[in-house]
Amino acid sequence: MTANLLTFNSSKTEFLLIGLKNQLAKIHNSSLDTSHCARNRGFIFDEHLTFADKITALSKACYYLIRQHHCIRPYLDLSTACTIATSIVHSKLDYCNSLFYNLPKSQLSRLQQLKNSLARTVMNASKSCHINPIVRSLHWLRITERIKYKLLSLIYKVLTTTEPPYLHKLISTQRPRSTRSSPVVTLARPPSSSSLKITDRSFSYASPCL
Repeated sequence: MTANLLTFNSSKTEFLLIGLKNQLAKIHNSSLDTSHCARNRGFIFDEHLTFADKITALSKACYYLIRQHHCIRPYLDLSTACTIATSIVHSKLDYCNSLFYNLPKSQLSRLQQLKNSLARTVMNASKSCHINPIVRSLHWLRITERIKYKLLSLIYKVLTTTEPPYLHKLISTQRPRSTRSSPVVTLARPPSSSSLKITDRSFSYASPCL
């Protein structure tokens, strides 16, 4: 920071160690005041990358907006209600949602319940109404499908533009074979395998899988 003529502001700085529980348990440094979670570009990261704090904060913010939307819904037509729902709630659900890939079902179900509540509000449906016909009529993807869609869109961009470089270097394509499907682009899987479930959530593992 001295080399770049910057001043360190300790009151605005958080120190976050990220790792597995057994890894973090080995670190004993009383001189460092670490945080359980920290916000970066509006996204909350926790020390174990469970994103539980992020999902809790996201749910709180979105349910507030859904309640406000519910109050004005009687005065809106369906098209306007959909537009408002997409702009104020979907935008929050979609922000950095690729980081939610392969999270436990218990975490993803919280986001799906939130989206179901939004769909019922838009369609003026009661809680007892089955959600699948409502979601289909709105042409909305489920949370898991939306996450995969975001990742696949990102992968396509990386393959066609090689941007951003830090993601492009994480993937590689397999050599084409002389088969009927040879024009199909296939991503090479990482050479090293891991038994850690969190590894399957990384971009280099998720890309060839999807």
